Amino acid sequence: MHLWDKGGKTRDSLISFTCDSDRVYDARLAPYDIVGSMAHAIMLERCGLITAGEKESLLAGLVRLLEEVEQEGFSIGKEYEDIHSWVEIRLGEMARENPGNPDPGHPGSEPVRKTPGNPSAGYKASQAAVAAEAAGKLHTGRSRNDQVLTDLHLYIRHQSYLLAHELKDLTDSFLDLSDKHRDDLMPGFTHMQAAMVTSFGLWFASYAESLCDDLQVLAGASALADASPLGTAAGYGTSLPIDRELTASLLGFQRLIVTSPYAQMSRGRTERQVTGAIASVANTIGRFASDVILFMSPGYRFVSLEDDLTTGSSIMPQKKNPDLFELIRARCNRLQAVPGEVTLMTAGLPPGYNRDFQELKALLFDSFEGIVELVQVMRGALEGIVVRKDIISDARYNDIFSVEEANRMVREGVPFRDAYREVAKKAGAGSFAVPTLEEYTHTGSIGNTGTELIRRRLGELMEYFRPGGSPRELCDTIR
Repeated sequence: MHLWDKGGKTRDSLISFTCDSDRVYDARLAPYDIVGSMAHAIMLERCGLITAGEKESLLAGLVRLLEEVEQEGFSIGKEYEDIHSWVEIRLGEMARENPGNPDPGHPGSEPVRKTPGNPSAGYKASQAAVAAEAAGKLHTGRSRNDQVLTDLHLYIRHQSYLLAHELKDLTDSFLDLSDKHRDDLMPGFTHMQAAMVTSFGLWFASYAESLCDDLQVLAGASALADASPLGTAAGYGTSLPIDRELTASLLGFQRLIVTSPYAQMSRGRTERQVTGAIASVANTIGRFASDVILFMSPGYRFVSLEDDLTTGSSIMPQKKNPDLFELIRARCNRLQAVPGEVTLMTAGLPPGYNRDFQELKALLFDSFEGIVELVQVMRGALEGIVVRKDIISDARYNDIFSVEEANRMVREGVPFRDAYREVAKKAGAGSFAVPTLEEYTHTGSIGNTGTELIRRRLGELMEYFRPGGSPRELCDTIR
């Protein structure tokens, strides 16, 4: 059943190619499409384009549809083209299935037949006819182009909120580990060479701070989606007297996409920014996974993993492999490629809507689902990392204290360049003795990791992500 069906015959193979995957991905958009339709119905009634009775009929049916899509295992059948046709057609079907109740989709309602002893049956049947006719009016003043854009913007805004809270939990875990291991020293490296003394506290805190930057990027990308495209229709507006500001307010959008053509121009751009934010998170998580793999390898042995976080070899009995972190790294790298896919998929497209945009759904949905899983897995994996506490006692790391010795000489009045040369001679000759580690006081150092500053920034960043954007919350607000 296609909303564009004009009575002709379209090849089944074409329908299968163009619509089968769309139905699968559209199931994720179903609750957002329904609440968007609720706001649209209210607006149509306020603008005099449908009656109050038709509005109430539509809202009652849409609430019932929302309950239907919230059920586990919901899917859109092959007899429907997409979520938009599913909603419109199901509203009409429910009205005809329940002619005895003016609330289409009311559970438990039974058909009422007109009999001499039941004169109200004709009235109830007419109410059902009104409900069925209202379903056909729901698309007034909009196109599937602005409808799917609205769905996607609601989806991105809500999923960004959920992802932000997952990232906050992960960042808190890194900060807790930073505080726990503040005094546990380790070598820092440049050019893959042992360079200076640092600490596990700083190592963990650095990834917490990186995640804060990722949250900042996500907040900016989410803000792009916090704009209502509803009412721009196919990209050129409509001559009907609609109220775009009303639907934007009902759906909790911060602003409008003002010009109708830009609504379609924004397709691809918004997805690129959002998947770019996800790629930024993936970069942070993937780099940490790579660090863990390196630091638990022979020659380092800075960390180890609890046995339940390792796998073994089918031939080598001694092996304890960091498969979990290797797969995290691989999947993070794959997510970092997605913005490039979006760019290539939308490069050079002509003005207006193009069916190419349909393919962006898979990239967007899979990216959100993939990064949430990775964040959750990484948070659990952090609990199984065991930090080695005696690394610095290894004589091979003596030279990393050379800067400490040079700084000690500076405090005694020796020019830094002279101190540098003197210490270099000792280190090169193998006669350098490890000094006592001096007190680090500046922010972002061994003695002052700055975790409280990072926690404060984390709290401020979370203010960008507003609650209340779930389909159920929007439904309750709209009703």
